[in-house]
Amino acid sequence: MRYRKIPDETVRRLPVYLRGIRLLSNQGHDSICSRSLADFLGINAWQIRKDLSYFGEMGKPGVGYCVEKLERRISKVLNLESGHNVVLVGVGNLGSAVLTFAGFGQYGFNIVSAFDSDPKKIGRKKGLIIVEDVAKLAAIKKKNVDLGIIAVPAESAQHIAEELVAAGVRGILNFAPVNITLPRKIKLITIDIAMELARLPYYLPSTGSRNNKSDGAKDSAVSAVSARSI
Repeated sequence: MRYRKIPDETVRRLPVYLRGIRLLSNQGHDSICSRSLADFLGINAWQIRKDLSYFGEMGKPGVGYCVEKLERRISKVLNLESGHNVVLVGVGNLGSAVLTFAGFGQYGFNIVSAFDSDPKKIGRKKGLIIVEDVAKLAAIKKKNVDLGIIAVPAESAQHIAEELVAAGVRGILNFAPVNITLPRKIKLITIDIAMELARLPYYLPSTGSRNNKSDGAKDSAVSAVSARSI
């Protein structure tokens, strides 16, 4: 069953719910109310109830949600039940970290191939995967791969994305800092780490504010010393 009318922001939160629910299950919880789940995840309870309402009635008044049932339902909605084979293109610093990241397994993702254009990397083993020549990328058609991860320089990303689509990949996670254009039927998610980091300073006190606080602390210290001296 497909849920095509679900807002993207709701889909974005579903893996957060799934991770929290699994943690609660490991802690021995059989059921949980939306308020307790909200406190555990740091998300408003009304938002959780609204998001989960897209998939039918899952909670019971006075009881809450069955943790096991909710985990199964969200996994089904996210299409994670049968697992997915993934290919990585770009085995530089970022790509190498992605390749050895252990967290993919909990969502059923299995990186089956990794490719690069650097002769020094081709043929070498990274984790459990031997890096292959990117010129042979079309070979993934034989491995039932439907998801791809791009960790190449910006100037190569568009071409690599097109190659992945030609090889049968239907969803791409792109780490290259560039806009990629693909057919609408292909789902593309771009994560520009530097751009995400650039959002953070907005929420920090300005340099002037920090200096003022520092100056205020110095003034307080001087006053305290003066008071002790009197």
